[in-house]
Amino acid sequence: MPTRELAIQVAADLGTAGKRTGSRILTVYGGRAYEPQIDGLKAGADVVVGTPGRLLDLEQQKHLSLSGVGAVVLDEADKMLDLGFLPDIERILKKIPEQRQTMLFSATMPSEIVSLSRRYLRRPTHVRAGDDDEPGQSTTGQIEQHVYRTHPMDKPELLARLLQAEGRGLSMVFCETKRACDKVATALEGRGFAAAAVHGGLGQSQRERALRAFRNGKIDVLVATDVAARGLDVDDVTHVVNYECPEDEKTYTHRIGRTGRAGRSGTAVTFIDWQSTARWKLINTALDLPFADPEETYSTSPHFFSDLKIPEGTKGTLAKDRRERAGLEAEEIEDIGDTGRPRSEDERAPRGRSHNRRRTRRKPSGEGTRAAAAPERTEKGAEGADKPAPQRRRRRRTRSGVEVNKEQD
Repeated sequence: MPTRELAIQVAADLGTAGKRTGSRILTVYGGRAYEPQIDGLKAGADVVVGTPGRLLDLEQQKHLSLSGVGAVVLDEADKMLDLGFLPDIERILKKIPEQRQTMLFSATMPSEIVSLSRRYLRRPTHVRAGDDDEPGQSTTGQIEQHVYRTHPMDKPELLARLLQAEGRGLSMVFCETKRACDKVATALEGRGFAAAAVHGGLGQSQRERALRAFRNGKIDVLVATDVAARGLDVDDVTHVVNYECPEDEKTYTHRIGRTGRAGRSGTAVTFIDWQSTARWKLINTALDLPFADPEETYSTSPHFFSDLKIPEGTKGTLAKDRRERAGLEAEEIEDIGDTGRPRSEDERAPRGRSHNRRRTRRKPSGEGTRAAAAPERTEKGAEGADKPAPQRRRRRRTRSGVEVNKEQD
């Protein structure tokens, strides 16, 4: 699995399907402590669901043996076979017997990935789920799509009003970066919405907590990077919002596929700003969509209200009598032996020059680099009393080998 969240979901579904047969399902992925996963392997497992990195770690530590594997499944195969995951996948496949069954699953399978996959398949059979009689049906399903050209400063207001549309249930908002996710989630909370962020910069326990709160209905808006775009199946997701333009047509397809699942209807809204117009045109052409020139839209535009069934007069703050969700705080944090940790505010700061740091002038090579006059420091002694810090050694000035006093200058 390309993501931890997808591994958890697949393992849960397999556990439900294998209850009557007594199949033992084990999930292994990063961010959790090793010990419970090692204990599970020692107890024995019929199916191991995991992410490539943790699988290789456990195999290298001799806790997991791949020599007896008879079937391999690569879910979200287009992602698993791209340049990022390919080296790990090749290392895993080399440790598995050649006589095996290999299966690839994905909502999108570009021709390049199909060619690459033939290296791992023998006599492959291509099975496609979709209705070829309806153009674009395999991509859009029952999803009503809208694309608007927007101004970045107006996006928060547009999003807040969109989330008050009639019939809106659980909603997912996709951003390109972790920082954007945090910013959007914080802004929505300030406007009265029960929202939470999910991205790779959070500890695993926090990511799982947000997803549990979303599935349990304690929050109804999940703001995420593409870590949540693939494979996640949450009931009653009615709206998907591309707050920022997706990277390509595959990402767009996976994102909007979080709604309109299992025959249900859904709504997908994409905001396009001027900088991403060219990228959107490539996506629109690749998917043969009718949005080559999105209409310029503001939070007060009448067509925005009518298209998305937003009641007239709706403002960008949720009315207090409609704030019915318990919120993320109502969901307990599970102790999973988290091997990661949430990033601190300092770590979230952008790289580059800091405006708050003290600037010092570099001295010529012949002089010392320490400050000429530093304030006297004190430090705590063994008994806790202040005592002067050791004095720094003074450099002697010499001229032609003879020491020169300051008074002589």
